[in-house]
Order: sequence, then structure tokens, then C-alpha cells
Amino acid sequence: MGKLYGHITDRLEAFIERQHVFFVATAPLEEGGHVNVSPKGQDTFAILDSHTVAYLDFSGSGAETIAHVKQNRRITIMFCAFEGPPFILRLYGRGEVLEPDNPDFAAINKRFGRKLGVRSIIRVGLTRIQDSCGFGVPLYKFVKPRDTLLRWAEKKGEREIVKFKREHNVRSIDGLVALEVFDRPQ
Repeated sequence: MGKLYGHITDRLEAFIERQHVFFVATAPLEEGGHVNVSPKGQDTFAILDSHTVAYLDFSGSGAETIAHVKQNRRITIMFCAFEGPPFILRLYGRGEVLEPDNPDFAAINKRFGRKLGVRSIIRVGLTRIQDSCGFGVPLYKFVKPRDTLLRWAEKKGEREIVKFKREHNVRSIDGLVALEVFDRPQ
């Protein structure tokens, strides 16, 4: 049985900072809706305080996490130790989507530095912090981060990224609203 924590401890923070990838899970309320799990990387995660975390959400092929969080706020973030001792950490919480026009967006984005292609920040108020053994997680050696997404954004440029968001990130695969700012008439 995993251990529960009342807040992110110094030891958990150090573990999180060593990880190169994390996973985000969300689901819509509808029984037939699609559960979504997304891998994240690129130094996009920040601990805002011992009960609040955030990560940068880049333009991509879908917008499931955004749509699910806007609908019901449920989100789980998981970190796995792929190097060193086995360990899994799950951060359960209530998320909110901060699009660039949100007053809190700029202040949080300063922690990361503006990156082309950022479509939102997902901020999560933690409701449960739990570890587990991770004995079944294989060992992997980290080589380097991929820069494909950043190069894609640079090649497209801001105008083409906006067009991409309008075409691909307004609604989830289940038809839920994701990026509202792009769902408005131009």
C-alpha cells in the first residue's frame, strides 16, 4: 500500500525535479467518453507551493486534457522513476486551464520563460499525494530531450500556430470545448 502525504515534501520535490517525463490522466464525465493519458516533458513542470503544481501545455494533435479539466477539473499526474530506486508518485487534484488571456498566465509562465507553441498552463490544486513501489517499472537511461515540438513551433511561427489551434484544438475527440478563445468568430 502506498504512503499518503499531506503536502509535497522536500524529498518528493527532489524526486520530481529529477524526472524527465511525467504523465497526465483525465477523463470526461460521459460514460462513453475517452479517457486520456498524455506524456509530458521538456522541463515544463513547476511546483508553485506544497499543494499546487502547474505545467505548460503545448499545441498538439489534440486537446483532451484541456477539455476534460474544463468540464470536471479531475486530473492525475504521475511520475515514475525510470532510473535509480523504484518509485511512483501520483498527484491527484482539481485542475484549471489558464489560457494566455487569463490574468494568472503571465506570472506563472515567467517560471518557464515564454515558449512558442504554449497554448495554456494547467494549474492543479492537489487533493491527494500518494506514492507506490514502482517495482514493475523498467529501468531506462535518459539520453536527451527531444526538440521536435519546439522546432515544429519555430518553423510554423506564431500565425500558423494560431491557425493550427483553430483547426485542431478547439474541441476534444468527444466534442467538448477545449480552447475557447479559438472557438469565437474571427
